[in-house]
Amino acid sequence: MIRSTTLTLKYANSGKREQVCGILDEYKRVAQFFVDLLWERYAVGEKIPALLPKSVTSKAETWLSARMLQACAKQAGGIVRGCRRKHEKRLFMLAKLEKEGMTRKARKLAAIIRKNPISKPVLDDVEAELDARFVDIELNSNTSFDGWLTLSSIGEKRKVAVPLRLHKHINELREQGKMLNGIRLGRKSISVSFELEPPVKAEGRTVGIDVGMNRAFSCSDGTDPGKWCNGHTVKSVCERVARRKRGSKGHERACRHRKNMIGYFKNRIDWSSIARIRIEKIRHLRTGRRRSRYLDSFVYRDFFGSLKSTAERRGVLVEEVAPAYTSQRCSCCGWTRKRNRKGRRFECGVCGYAADADFNASLNISLDLRPIGAGERLKRPNLAGFYWRERCNSGQEPVVPVV
Repeated sequence: MIRSTTLTLKYANSGKREQVCGILDEYKRVAQFFVDLLWERYAVGEKIPALLPKSVTSKAETWLSARMLQACAKQAGGIVRGCRRKHEKRLFMLAKLEKEGMTRKARKLAAIIRKNPISKPVLDDVEAELDARFVDIELNSNTSFDGWLTLSSIGEKRKVAVPLRLHKHINELREQGKMLNGIRLGRKSISVSFELEPPVKAEGRTVGIDVGMNRAFSCSDGTDPGKWCNGHTVKSVCERVARRKRGSKGHERACRHRKNMIGYFKNRIDWSSIARIRIEKIRHLRTGRRRSRYLDSFVYRDFFGSLKSTAERRGVLVEEVAPAYTSQRCSCCGWTRKRNRKGRRFECGVCGYAADADFNASLNISLDLRPIGAGERLKRPNLAGFYWRERCNSGQEPVVPVV
């Protein structure tokens, strides 16, 4: 697995920082030139080569070296391909629907394509993707700094040496794996990547984790990651994100606050004795629905992505389970009905079991329950209630509706 971290360039003097910014300014200008060239030269659906020939790269008028031009053209090609990928998938699906005679769906998809046309990328800023031909990182330095980054083969015989300071995260990655040669060079920092061998746990508990807005994570083993983080909850931070204007510095700070809060709650989970976690499998939650800015600020992908990243790094297996009825099922007797859940409180109408609704849902997620298909959900068996059993004897149905 690949993990990345950043190192700041603030320890360099103003002259070296200006040299780095000058290199990136020229790199961005040339990258935009190649984006414009590729956009006109290759039509939508036409394959863009990974490495452009010298006859194409030589058209750029710049002081960058031939090697740097090649790296710049490669990155520009990736930008153009990424911009067109979604549009090309839609065109492929439209042709498939028309070929199969599904006229109604084809008209609907064609309307979406007309409403969302693609436009040529305009690069406001770009981080240069540089490999071992341009970069030399020395982390065992005898100077007052922890290491040095040397940039060479840039053009006009320029060579820049930038001092670096290491931090806790990069020291952990150095112990666990091998640093890759390439970097991403920005104006204020660089990103370095490490290749790690994923550990595998042979023994440990299976824990179900339920994600919510009132409580970030609820664990089936009873671990309480806490509700407050410096006086904030998930709900209050999402409200703060919703109030900020998108694209503003305030919105950027609020999103960073949300990311840091997710990491805070995630790190309070006891990962040492966990071998497997089970989380909800949520896809297209908001597709085709109107929603407020407040609900839109709850980015559940960030929660699940953070959990998966930490689990992979610690050798914990991740399983996704269908979320249908997990918040309505009694984890004690299996009785499932919509009336069991009353806001933040869960109370079973059969056995009387009562608990926090999110904690009860995490217990159900941790169990090996047979998923309830779409056909059964359309019958609305939860109106009258049903038993949803974890383990069944031979000849016994796992889902037993009330008769």
